[in-house]
Amino acid sequence: MRGREIIDTAIGHPSTGRWSRLLRITLVVLAGGAIANGQNSLPDGNVGIPPQTSIQSSPSSDPPAAPQKTQEDAAKVPAVPGRIMGTVLDQTGSVAVGALVRLTSEDPSFSREVESGDNGQFSFSNVPPGAFKLSVTASGFTQQGFSGELASGQTYLVPPIAISIETVVTNVKVVVDPVEVATIQEKEAEQQRVFGFIPNFYVTYHPDAPPLTTKLKFRLAWKSSIDPITIVGVAFLAGLEQAGDQYSEFGQGALGYGKRFGAGYADVFASTFLSGAIFPSLLKQDPRYFYQGTGTTRSRILHAVGNSVTCKGDNGRSQINYSNIAGIFAGAALSSTFYPTKNPGMFTVSNGFIRMGESSLAGVVQEFVLRRFTKTKQPVNSLNDTGDPAPSPKKQ
Repeated sequence: MRGREIIDTAIGHPSTGRWSRLLRITLVVLAGGAIANGQNSLPDGNVGIPPQTSIQSSPSSDPPAAPQKTQEDAAKVPAVPGRIMGTVLDQTGSVAVGALVRLTSEDPSFSREVESGDNGQFSFSNVPPGAFKLSVTASGFTQQGFSGELASGQTYLVPPIAISIETVVTNVKVVVDPVEVATIQEKEAEQQRVFGFIPNFYVTYHPDAPPLTTKLKFRLAWKSSIDPITIVGVAFLAGLEQAGDQYSEFGQGALGYGKRFGAGYADVFASTFLSGAIFPSLLKQDPRYFYQGTGTTRSRILHAVGNSVTCKGDNGRSQINYSNIAGIFAGAALSSTFYPTKNPGMFTVSNGFIRMGESSLAGVVQEFVLRRFTKTKQPVNSLNDTGDPAPSPKKQ
């Protein structure tokens, strides 16, 4: 209150009018500056910011934009081709000259080939970056490969690639000539004898024996017919017939015996060739008995008894034994001309069925008896240790 009175007194004094007005102006200016300073010193916040204005709308509040732009710029940088170099060596460590080096990359259209130089080195330039493959080939050597990945602008030094000499494999195939094997086995059959002296030619102990040729069939029939034991056997039967006065039409004495012997031998000779050579050659069938030796007794008996009506063809398949059947009845018909008979037809039929039964019985004897008593004199160097023919090896 004291100050205001002093101011009023000063203002009201005439000599001080100018000073009072100057003082007021100064106070007004000072007061305005103080207000301005007070507004500028307000704390951060929403004070003084219009409601419609958002802080996030400021451009300075979006920092991720700069890194994204950097990545895009980096992606636009073009890939720079590189270079691939290396050396080709042989298995001794020496350089391989003239080896063909083939380069392929991820790009299917990119493929190059070069030959290794005098120092065994190779080089590929302007190779696109990425995975690549190398293949090295040379005459007389095995193919070698290498894989890697080339960076942009990189010079890739491939480790030395060693190629080795190719292994040469020579295949030696043993080719067995069926005719040669059949010839050896036929000669073996000629040595088969029961108790060492009775011929047992028409049996084979090789289940996979090759077929006999026509020449071998006739050879076997001839050997069987002229064998001394065969002749002695016919002479013995003729003596029995002479003693029993069988076929009395032949008479007695030397003449009668000669007729009986001649008829008997002609019968054996004709039957052997008809059943063992002629019909088997025409019908392509094997006249021999194939010894089974294994399996059940029942299967072996069926195999032996069926020998008179079944056989193995020259094609290796089982089939009806037309050769034996035709040979037996043809031989019986022919023998009816050798022996005196009033009814040749009945003689042929009855004699034929008797011989069929004998053929089946002979098979049973072959299967279960004669094998253990049959001895074979094998030709020198004709068979191997397993009893099979020793084939001649041929290179193919």
